[in-house]
Amino acid sequence: MRAWILKEPRPIEENPLELVNAPLPEPRRGEVRLRVLVCAMCRTDLHLVEGEIPLPKLPITPGHQVVAVVHKLGLGVHEPRLGTHVGVPWLNSTCGHCDYCRTDRENLCDDGKFTGQHVDGGYAEYMIAPADFVYPLPEGYDALHAAPLLCSGVIGYRALKLAQVPDGGRLGLYGFGSSAHVTIQVARHLGFECYVITRGDAGQEHARKLGAVWAGGPEDTPPVLLDSVIIFAAAGELVPRALRHVRKGGVVTCAGIHMSNIPEFPYEILWGERMIRSVANSTRADVRELLALAAKIGLKPDITVFDFEHLNEHLLALKNGEFVGTGVIRVAPTTN
Repeated sequence: MRAWILKEPRPIEENPLELVNAPLPEPRRGEVRLRVLVCAMCRTDLHLVEGEIPLPKLPITPGHQVVAVVHKLGLGVHEPRLGTHVGVPWLNSTCGHCDYCRTDRENLCDDGKFTGQHVDGGYAEYMIAPADFVYPLPEGYDALHAAPLLCSGVIGYRALKLAQVPDGGRLGLYGFGSSAHVTIQVARHLGFECYVITRGDAGQEHARKLGAVWAGGPEDTPPVLLDSVIIFAAAGELVPRALRHVRKGGVVTCAGIHMSNIPEFPYEILWGERMIRSVANSTRADVRELLALAAKIGLKPDITVFDFEHLNEHLLALKNGEFVGTGVIRVAPTTN
């Protein structure tokens, strides 16, 4: 099979990923082998490839927003069945018995493993995953639009839950890339007013088309105080700005796995029971809930489809912000 591997983290401009011929992987007990159809690109891939996030396994095949077909079952696996279209997200496995796992917080498991970081991911023609951590797609939901839901979508969904926006409340979204443009669709379905701060006229116009009542740039101030803010940009300096834009009791949620340092800020902008919180990964329940909701409301991420053979170039385009929505790598032919 063909697979993209990273032997050593380097800037994406140096073409660090190599396309190689690799042996077909064999599933162990409790695992399934998957024939990959598509894998959506994520900025976390860039953080891993460029060495900003530690890689305990090298060489590694990145990619963690995968839609695939179940190709072979390991011992003891009865579901999902052969031929089932499934999604594979960032969370690959957990210990299952720690305090976090036993209290519906498996996303915080200290022994959690992640797709494309601890185990080989979806920038390959085949991959292995635990059967308990893959998700059958809703019937009729196409592979290309499902892929972005499996990380950027579900992280935004979890961030939205943690943001504690009141009914009919005002939500700010800082940064408007792959995750935020899905989140705004869910937020609008839930009846929230959305205010977007992002760079560039194109991103602001995109936000308005998806229902933002206001969109501005990083130096702009929303016209009203917000109940909650979700920060998708990996810029720590946005946290003090967001605190100034939320009302007392408001929540500022940092949705990224990686963020630059938060600068010192005066206590007065935190006072008034404002809260700063982070989002760490997602749970299996989050993925199931979002997939069901996506099918129910017809949620469709904006996508740009790329070929499999030029992955370094496509990740560079992601880094440079050269396309709107989510970039999806087509690994194998799909019907949609």
